[in-house]
This record gives sequence, structure tokens and C-alpha cells, in this order.
Amino acid sequence: MKKVEKNNNCVVFQGDVALIKVDSLPENAKAEQTNIVAHSETGHHHIATNCDVFSIPGDPLSLFIRAKGKQIDVEHKRPFDTHETLRFLTDPGDTFKIRRQREWSPEGWRMTQD
Repeated sequence: MKKVEKNNNCVVFQGDVALIKVDSLPENAKAEQTNIVAHSETGHHHIATNCDVFSIPGDPLSLFIRAKGKQIDVEHKRPFDTHETLRFLTDPGDTFKIRRQREWSPEGWRMTQD
């Protein structure tokens, strides 16, 4: 799988997932025991490596990741029609907000389906 290197000062999209550099974690961030940063309705999850993952209680559309070392890889786990793996060059402690795109439906706002 091709890896695309990105600097850590921009907004990057991988399918329906946006990765946004932020200054710090929110005070109510809760550490998670998973490296899945976006679940997919068809089972092709987005996985982040070499980072800690944090959720925000009550906000199912946002997660945060914090770098453990000099890079974070975000991989799209699907054997076909996949997004390129993103490699973020980081310093330990760099933090990114993971935001799922939303779309309007007659029932209200929902996650965009990839």
C-alpha cells in the first residue's frame, strides 16, 4: 500500500474522515483501548498506529489522537477500492482531531456513509 506523507500543520481527508491538527486534548477526553479511529458501515475501518486514541463523551462524531513518536500512520482497512495510507510526521504529543463528515437526511444529521 502506498503511503502518503503529510506535514502536521494541515487538514487532511481520508474518505469520510478529516484529520485536523489541534493544540491540545479537550479536558473531558477519555482514553480508549482501540486504534480504530473511524468505524465503517461496511467494515472497512480507519486504523491509526503509534498514537493514543481519545473519545469525547456525548460526541460520537469526534475522536482525538496523540502521537507517541515521530509518525502516525492512518490506514484504511479494505482490500479493494481503498484510500491511501496517510503518514503524519509528528513530534511526540502532537494532537489531531478526527472528525467524521456529516450529511443532512430527512431524519436529521448523520455520519456520511463512505
